[in-house]
Amino acid sequence: QVQLVESGGGEVQAGGSLRLSCAASGSIFAINTMGWYRQTPGKQREFVASITNAGSPYYAGSVKGRFTLSRDNPKNTAYLQMNSLKPEDTAIYYCKLTNSDAGDYWGQGTQVTVSS
Repeated sequence: QVQLVESGGGEVQAGGSLRLSCAASGSIFAINTMGWYRQTPGKQREFVASITNAGSPYYAGSVKGRFTLSRDNPKNTAYLQMNSLKPEDTAIYYCKLTNSDAGDYWGQGTQVTVSS
């Protein structure tokens, strides 16, 4: 089993910044991918960004150029730096870890609210 603990959510004004962290523990494979997804009421969870253990990030078009995803492998922690936030970025943000055996694990989510 893998446990994921997210932190860093909160409320910020449009144009501001927040940094989310996701700390993983448990049965983590050496080869894995960590990522962030977000969800608003009534909508499906959508992909935000992901990064492999080799450090190659991939972003959704809506956040590219504003969000930066990085990870600290020895700490099994991923960081999502979110700049130039917009009201439409308001959502619950979920961390996900995918092990190389395709096992998926999710965190409980952290609320991000961007006010106009």
